[in-house]
Amino acid sequence: MDHLKILGIKFAAIFITVLSLFGIFNHASLMSLFWMGVITTVVSYLIGDMIILRRFGNIAATIADFGLVFLTLWFLSATFIGTAHHILPISFLSAFFITCVEMFVHGYIRNHLSETERNDRGTFSQFQNRTWGGT
Repeated sequence: MDHLKILGIKFAAIFITVLSLFGIFNHASLMSLFWMGVITTVVSYLIGDMIILRRFGNIAATIADFGLVFLTLWFLSATFIGTAHHILPISFLSAFFITCVEMFVHGYIRNHLSETERNDRGTFSQFQNRTWGGT
């Protein structure tokens, strides 16, 4: 159930951003923007939150989410909306705003997923602590 809450929070943040920026500047259809939000949410969640966040921690996952969201939105906007000259900066700006929310989503994930789900593979910071004698 926690995964559905996280996906809902991520989708809301991504869809609002996509709807706001791409809807205003590109006059895209609501269905195109909806699918852009769904696909970006799934890609970001599976790669950024389930793999990178678990292995490397919040900072690495946030940086990776920026790149993932930017590339995903850039590709999807070119596919769904077309090749307008201002898709690249809007994708970049959307990725920036979504990444600002991702830091809080990562905190929610770290606090609300069960211990086994969070630490099934260990994080990079845990590896650093074991290797370099940190606390």
